[in-house]
Amino acid sequence: MLTPYLDEKMAEAGCDEAGRGCLAGPVFAAAVILPKDFRDELLNDSKQLNERQRYQARAVIEREALAWAVAQVGPEEIDRINILNASFLAMHRAIEQLSIEPESLLIDGNRFRAYRNIPHFCIVKGDGKFLSIAAASILAKTYRDDYMMQLHEVYPYYHWRDNKGYPTAEHREAIKEHGPSPHHRKSFRLLPEGVQGRLFE
Repeated sequence: MLTPYLDEKMAEAGCDEAGRGCLAGPVFAAAVILPKDFRDELLNDSKQLNERQRYQARAVIEREALAWAVAQVGPEEIDRINILNASFLAMHRAIEQLSIEPESLLIDGNRFRAYRNIPHFCIVKGDGKFLSIAAASILAKTYRDDYMMQLHEVYPYYHWRDNKGYPTAEHREAIKEHGPSPHHRKSFRLLPEGVQGRLFE
């Protein structure tokens, strides 16, 4: 059973990201403020739900949340500032878009860069503990999946429809055969050392 809130008196925004470990595509983040009385049996950590359940939960979140937002940071920015900073930036951008300013932030994970002067709490595996973080996890994951499905139509040989940019053997084999796309992260190890260096010659 997920906990609805950390402090019942504050407007809390749960925040999470998706796509940090991918070789291609943006990192996405979401921020969600749920009503204090929110309950939904389906809402759970997005990794515990199948694809159909995630999209069902997304519809509930978008309908019932007091405020929600999704943002992204693209591959070029990731290469420039590194993936950890890009994850923080994506969360900041999502928080900035919320129609209600949160009084505190619940962050999935153990690190975060403070956003303005809003207090934040880092919670390891928070997407399996707090409803608002679970909601953010679902939005970030499904919106990123949608984006990678669109890219798949342009670059079908990378099989992003199936791997969503994650480093599968099939994905790496396609990089070896076709080279990297404009959506690949050049700062990531796309292929084994030695082979990687020749990709960008």
